[in-house]
Amino acid sequence: MSRKIPILIPRGKKVILFDGVCNVCDGFVQFVLKRDPKGMFYFASLQSEIGKQLLIKHKVEIADLSTVVLIDGDKVFTHSDVVLIVGKDLGGLFKLLYPFKILPKNFRNFLYDWFAKNRYRFFGKKEVCMLPKPEWRSRFLDVL
Repeated sequence: MSRKIPILIPRGKKVILFDGVCNVCDGFVQFVLKRDPKGMFYFASLQSEIGKQLLIKHKVEIADLSTVVLIDGDKVFTHSDVVLIVGKDLGGLFKLLYPFKILPKNFRNFLYDWFAKNRYRFFGKKEVCMLPKPEWRSRFLDVL
């Protein structure tokens, strides 16, 4: 039986839930961390107790861990929306991704789902979730 862990998310911060054993997801998290010096984003793996509790709290059902999840207050985003919103929030050239939001969501998510379905085949996976660098540890809700 899992135990309920208190989840402390600083006000105004966003949480990215990711597949902790996926090399692509790990790369995405590393990418965001390196470009988010203000610490706007916090992280937890979907496999962690905190990740599971956040999914339950926000009524998000994910059967196969094939999407990243972005939690922004009471709003929850999945699939291609996460990539577009994170790009916009990081600013710089990455905000140029956001206009792709005008494409039909079904089309964007079809492409996202195809890639997600093949991510392990293309890029492999880890046996265990990554451990963050010491300077990033405080941004991970599931390793505090």
